[in-house]
Amino acid sequence: MTYQFDPDQMYRMPTHFGPRAGPRRGPDGRKFECEDNPLSTIISLSFLTNPAQLERFLPPAFSLDGEPVVTVSASYMTEIEWLAGRGYNTLGVSFPARFEGEVDRASGSFLTVLWENLTDPIITGREELGFAKIYCELPTPLAFRGQHHVTASWLGFKFLDLYIDDLREQSREEIDRLATSQSGAGTLHYKYLPRTGDWGSADVAYAALTPADTPNRRILERHVGHGRLEFHHARWEDMPTQYNIVNAFADLDVREYRGASLTKTVGGKDLSDQRILR
Repeated sequence: MTYQFDPDQMYRMPTHFGPRAGPRRGPDGRKFECEDNPLSTIISLSFLTNPAQLERFLPPAFSLDGEPVVTVSASYMTEIEWLAGRGYNTLGVSFPARFEGEVDRASGSFLTVLWENLTDPIITGREELGFAKIYCELPTPLAFRGQHHVTASWLGFKFLDLYIDDLREQSREEIDRLATSQSGAGTLHYKYLPRTGDWGSADVAYAALTPADTPNRRILERHVGHGRLEFHHARWEDMPTQYNIVNAFADLDVREYRGASLTKTVGGKDLSDQRILR
């Protein structure tokens, strides 16, 4: 007899072995509270760019919202419960945008791409949440004499160098003020999956929102300073499936750097509050 799908369970390919464990479902069906994990170190750098260049990245019903400030953020996570204590790293590029649909209106940080160095969060994040996730190599940053050096590469081709330095530690009062001053509904995404055999059309195409509320995340310390970055132009031969992404970022005007930060946090959420915007 063939297997049947249980509507109360979560599946992903291959479905033939029953419901799958992942970030939103443990092996016993329970959820992960994310109270004492993950431990994260986040290195971010922002710069002002040409708004016309960013508008080319926006899907239908999206527009720029405020100054055209791009933020490149690398996160290094450890002790992740849903991975039984393992970790992985991410690299995201985002800027402020607004979604205006037939039903919903939302302003937030539009995540254009999120590189990750592990298959499991890429698959679960793309299929279940609609994050624009792809793979790259993200080694631990080099820290030397007050400077932190972030690199990203794909099968040996280095496409990013990012440096931050001249850091000073913020007080708890400064951190608390920053948390209360941050606005926006959360992180905006555009989920797209092509229709098999009809490659120019979509099986799925819609906006999604990661709500900003993350009550279990605590900032342990935060340092602010200065930085610089360079996306390295790639040939098709260097990155056959990603060269156009990297080159789009390499072509962005860097009109002014807007500061850098190094933040250490604990806790998070399982992102099961992700929702579709219509």
